[in-house]
Amino acid sequence: MPSAESTPRPGDAATVDESPLALMARTTPTQYWNDSCAVAELRYAIDRGAVGATSNPTIVGEVLRKEQDVWHSRIRAIARERPHATDLDVTWQVIEEMAARGAALLEPIYRDAAGKHGRLSIQTDPTWFRDADRMLEQGRRFDALGPNMQVKFPATAAGLVAIEQATFFGISINATVSFTVPQALAVGDAVERGLSRREAAGFDISRMSPVCTLMIGRLDDWMKAIAERDDIALDPAAANWAGLAVFKRAAAIYRERGYRTRPLAAAYRHLLHWTELIGGDVSLTMPHQWQRRFNATTGEVRPRFDDPVPGTYVDELLARIPDFRRAFEPHGLAIEEFDTYGATVRTLRGFIGSYWDLVRTVDEVLLPNPDVA
Repeated sequence: MPSAESTPRPGDAATVDESPLALMARTTPTQYWNDSCAVAELRYAIDRGAVGATSNPTIVGEVLRKEQDVWHSRIRAIARERPHATDLDVTWQVIEEMAARGAALLEPIYRDAAGKHGRLSIQTDPTWFRDADRMLEQGRRFDALGPNMQVKFPATAAGLVAIEQATFFGISINATVSFTVPQALAVGDAVERGLSRREAAGFDISRMSPVCTLMIGRLDDWMKAIAERDDIALDPAAANWAGLAVFKRAAAIYRERGYRTRPLAAAYRHLLHWTELIGGDVSLTMPHQWQRRFNATTGEVRPRFDDPVPGTYVDELLARIPDFRRAFEPHGLAIEEFDTYGATVRTLRGFIGSYWDLVRTVDEVLLPNPDVA
């Protein structure tokens, strides 16, 4: 497996700066993660206060393109080491090695935080979103890859079953493919059941750090797609507040109910997805490109999390887009509806497509390129 060199810890003299993200990380309870496991990007983020990282099939494909010099030779080496391995076997070994390498960079943070920060999220096979047993089996394998792994399960009906059982087994979960308040609350409930069962059985939970991702930008995307599909002349600003409104409402209910799962915002699309969440006791997972954009801003870094979303936008979305009401209201969706919610379907299709694109990339590396006359 490609090695990960040691990296300075946040707060070391060599890494302290006053970039906006570093200032946020140092002065507010808001954590941020690197939404990638690429080494250079992860080091950039850690140097500015990031305390976690994530991966999924799309991200792994991007890392393969960015780090061809590392991973193409490694793919061929895996094939030599495992002559009977299929292309799927090789693909999953690459995914696992990439995750373990990123986790190694975060391990000093994990040790310093007694397990509460410094984890790398790795996603279960997106084609298994209806199979709790398969997801759980794979999640247990991922958890064993390193002390600071975090396993992503989708917030589908089967995924919630896997989330509860994985939590009981001591796995720190990250619920993904999640866009709505009902999904977030179902995840919080599933984790609480798993933690309570684990405590009742006499097992330790002190180093567990479950997370529920809300893909706020993808909910915005879905609102815009609906407006286009249904020929709705929506205020152009309203859709850009949809994910923020859902995230803030879910986080508030988490606080009220005392859930031990931390809300995490993902799928960045614009500046508000950062500025309006500063100050919350939440996590933000940001792609490298958006980190650099935010660090280039000159605006004031100040807490805005408790500022309400403009009511005119929320009212317009509630009145004109039923799928926003389903996302925003705590009982807007039943668990059996999670799998067919529009943003869920679009995202699962994207993840499954990225997964097969990744397998094809591995095939292209494994198969010799014939000379063309």
